[in-house]
Amino acid sequence: MIRVDFTKLRILVVDDNAHMRRIVRTLLHGFGAREVYEAEDGASGLEMFTTHLPDIIIVDWAMPIFDGVELTHMIRKPDSATNPYVPIIMLTGHSEKSRVLRARDAGVTEFLCKPISAKALHQRLLNCVLNPRPFIKTRDYFGPDRRRSMSSNYNGPERRTNNDHVVEDSAPNRLRESVVS
Repeated sequence: MIRVDFTKLRILVVDDNAHMRRIVRTLLHGFGAREVYEAEDGASGLEMFTTHLPDIIIVDWAMPIFDGVELTHMIRKPDSATNPYVPIIMLTGHSEKSRVLRARDAGVTEFLCKPISAKALHQRLLNCVLNPRPFIKTRDYFGPDRRRSMSSNYNGPERRTNNDHVVEDSAPNRLRESVVS
């Protein structure tokens, strides 16, 4: 059986609601996480990201200064000195399909709707660690592969071209190797 050692993960929770941060922190501590950092808005979240170099970020959509989508765009700079490959879980009460697609297109790794359950959060964390998605770099996107199924016979208008490519990086695999036993 594969076990994830959450004690080895650094997790950043960015949410303007102190009560929600406390709930998420309590759940993370219940999973075994000990290094849980918190930020109350996008600007302090970005600062904590560069300071603490978390392994996973859990971010709210609607926050002051800049929102979770804007924060994701700032983190997903492919030439960044920090870790643009960090898994980002969007935790939000906004579950409309247009918002899910917008988050995905910003580079969010996983999407989770409020109210949350321990099981749903645990599953998203496991997905980030055990099934890291390859990163794609195109002219106007850098982030985890937005396609969940790997059908090779797709011939639609948004088919990948030779200019789109999978970015080889060991960051997602290093995360897995460091916490899986």
